[in-house]
Amino acid sequence: MKAGAFSWHPAHTLDEAVTLLAEYAPHDGRVIAGGQSLIPSMALRVAFPAHRVDINGVDELARVIVDGDDLVIGACVRHAAFHVPVEPGPLGRLLTQVVHDIAHDPIRQRGTFCGSLANADPASEWCLVAATLGARMVARSIRGARTIEAADWFQGIMSTALAEDELLAEVRLPRLAGDARAGFYEFSRRAGDYALAMALVAYRDDHGTLRDVRIGTGGVEVQPRRIAQAEAMLEGRALSEEAIAKAAAAVSAAVDPLEDVHTDATYRRSLIGTAVRRAFAQAAA
Repeated sequence: MKAGAFSWHPAHTLDEAVTLLAEYAPHDGRVIAGGQSLIPSMALRVAFPAHRVDINGVDELARVIVDGDDLVIGACVRHAAFHVPVEPGPLGRLLTQVVHDIAHDPIRQRGTFCGSLANADPASEWCLVAATLGARMVARSIRGARTIEAADWFQGIMSTALAEDELLAEVRLPRLAGDARAGFYEFSRRAGDYALAMALVAYRDDHGTLRDVRIGTGGVEVQPRRIAQAEAMLEGRALSEEAIAKAAAAVSAAVDPLEDVHTDATYRRSLIGTAVRRAFAQAAA
């Protein structure tokens, strides 16, 4: 099948992009950067945007930079940018680990980090990163800029706090401490398939004691999130396989798993517990 008719509106500056979006968003206008979700939906006649605001010509949105304690990722930064570390610390290494589980190489060459956040698929690896590390999303419109915390950004399956006339201009990821450890594990039936369960963990090892523990889950519920009760079980405790196993069991008990014709709740509960344990193993390696 082929996409329905639409009007194309290229932007060359950020101000031009938000002006175009203000004009066309009320008339079923959509932003396009990577297009790895929007284009297939249009080709299958699932989505029918009458207007597309193309931001690929906005150079300032194609940058990934370190700004103090943040890694700033612009709206046109491709997944492939993270094939190599974009910053010298643990965060750069973590993003390089995560990116190789995203779909296939052609999609990574075109799809964007911010596009994943705007789409908010429960199985998105970058959404899990944002939720676990406490990213801040910067939305721009003709009214100005506003910053949205990760805890407020995700509002269900493919639903976010972004208004229809707002552009997700950048994501600000807090950089991890130099002595932090982080690990990621994803389970899918085949390489490149959607994740059935994934976990991201981060912590500081203070002479064998866990500090600043973060445990995030994705792919198992309607949106990614941190599991506070499991984090509390490990914070200030000695690092041990037994402690991690108990925290992983607490994660399994805490989630409200999605179900479909291929995967029931019991299976996903088991998967996420395993994913947490293996993410900790990755972090310790």
